[in-house]
Amino acid sequence: MADGFGHILNWRLLAGSHPFPGPDGGTCINEAAVVAAGLPYRAIRSSADCPPCFSHPLAAYALGLNDAMPDAERHRLMVFVLRLSGSADRPEIEAARTRHLAVAGIRRILGPLCGVAGLPELAERCAAAETGDAALAAARSAAWHGGLRAEDASHRRH
Repeated sequence: MADGFGHILNWRLLAGSHPFPGPDGGTCINEAAVVAAGLPYRAIRSSADCPPCFSHPLAAYALGLNDAMPDAERHRLMVFVLRLSGSADRPEIEAARTRHLAVAGIRRILGPLCGVAGLPELAERCAAAETGDAALAAARSAAWHGGLRAEDASHRRH
């Protein structure tokens, strides 16, 4: 019986979508979750390609992590492969997940990026955002100020 599962036990998560089982013996996290769930293999290029039993916000987040993580760290996502199938929920739960992921991303990713970009007030505003509306307003402001800095740098040819 172990022979039938050997390929799953030794699975490698790779960035991007892959033909089954991938040229290096693996696939992305969502493709691995499809296989682990016993569903027919399919290429996953976005959360819209996932089976209906997958939560689209969670699948999109997993895909983003999978593709952004360094190769040496990606294996840490394997613990989530078995959690994606069956994660879909009622529309209001999926909407709440989307809001939570957006707010968390603005607080934990955009906030520190604003700090690195020399925008400390925006970094604090992003980090302090508690609601979807506050996070969206902070993100829009960060986009505006970041765009102004980019435009200024291009004029100075930096």
